[in-house]
Amino acid sequence: MSSPYTGAHQPSPAPHQLPAAQQNHSLAFRVMRLSRPSLRPDPAALLRFDPRDVFLPEDALTSPDPSAAADFLQGLLQPPDSGAATTVPGDFTFRDRFLLHDTADALASPGLLVLPQAFGAIYLGETFCSYISINNSSGLEAREVIIKAEIQTERQRILLLDTSKSPVESIRSGGRYDFIVEHDVKELGAHTLVCTALYNDGDAERKYLPQFFKFTVSNPLSVRTKVRTIKDTTYLEACIENHTKSNLYMDQVDFEPAQQWSATILEADEHPSVVKSTIRDLCKQPILIRAAGGIYNYLYQLRPSSDEPGQIKTEGSSILGKFQITWRTNLGEPGRLQTQNIHSTPTPSKDVDLRAVKIPPVIFLERPFMVNLCLTNQTEKTVGPFEVFLAPSVSGEQKTVLVNGLQKLVLPLVEAFESINFDLSMVATQLGVQKISGITLYAVQERKHYEPLPDIEIFVDAE
Repeated sequence: MSSPYTGAHQPSPAPHQLPAAQQNHSLAFRVMRLSRPSLRPDPAALLRFDPRDVFLPEDALTSPDPSAAADFLQGLLQPPDSGAATTVPGDFTFRDRFLLHDTADALASPGLLVLPQAFGAIYLGETFCSYISINNSSGLEAREVIIKAEIQTERQRILLLDTSKSPVESIRSGGRYDFIVEHDVKELGAHTLVCTALYNDGDAERKYLPQFFKFTVSNPLSVRTKVRTIKDTTYLEACIENHTKSNLYMDQVDFEPAQQWSATILEADEHPSVVKSTIRDLCKQPILIRAAGGIYNYLYQLRPSSDEPGQIKTEGSSILGKFQITWRTNLGEPGRLQTQNIHSTPTPSKDVDLRAVKIPPVIFLERPFMVNLCLTNQTEKTVGPFEVFLAPSVSGEQKTVLVNGLQKLVLPLVEAFESINFDLSMVATQLGVQKISGITLYAVQERKHYEPLPDIEIFVDAE
């Protein structure tokens, strides 16, 4: 993008500069970072700034006759040949400048923007913008100047400017050639801005000038995540912490789920007094994360995007997705980051899955009831047959919910990635809250017992 700071006054100097080759050069580079200005509170701002001060002479308010200031401004607004009478309201002395006429006056802000006086920190996701000037401080003219500027990191070199095809014809004595370069910062660690010039000096000697400017890129924020899985639902909690010295206003914090997942953000319910409107939804205020350690938490609910359970048991299914984060600083300077893929907690894969689908809402004592179960084949081959039965208690305690009728239920073969539903008849022998425990699946051909179904709580009532 084009920088709006071309005309900035005295941009801040670059960081530590490495010396060029030990030879006399007519040219020299000066690198200045183009940073946004800031509002700096000033105790002297209690002496309130008045826009009319711009039009008044310097000694207008300190002269023996303060009414001269009003006469001067009156002459600007009402020329002598004008017939209309205009009265300029207000007191032109300093006596009311200490009064707070507005709540904003308590900020002690003079209303002026201050340019940075130091190079400042550079963060990942920002746009590094630099104003580079090559100066001729000698008494001779430099001709046919080829200028190059590039960013060098630990991984790559990125060319920002190259005038090889159209060299600068000449830089006269005392003159300079200025240009602006921009680079989207996508790597952490040490960076070097390399500026080189190849030119002819006054003695017609071809000279090569390299200069190096080093700076370090830091991480503006950290994203800590926690993943919890409850049955078929996965919850992802993300905590974003601000490591910068400036407030960050989060324009966008979007979680992009992997192909096999669908994500829904969970937010707190709004207070009933908050009025909902279409305009309010469109003009939503950005989320503020305060400087130097401020945090904000996000919670997402993830569900499999396919109704077929076997579809999510593919290679790489532990990948949940990644975050796209964009923000702005106090004066609107943008930043953007994309996190790495977030992985779920690895869980051992099962060949088959047995789960309870439906249980009657009302269960009476010593009356049979049906528990609807679902058996899913999560492999690419046909499995079975199976037997379903109620395993005895490990502790030797007598079960209060038993199988009614045949103690073993035989199930047929199950095709790849297919499911079958079946009913198991059971009966409760005690009142109150009871547990259905020990429902076990047995593969006949493999002679393999699978883990019992988790306990299911029911309430047994009397007729």
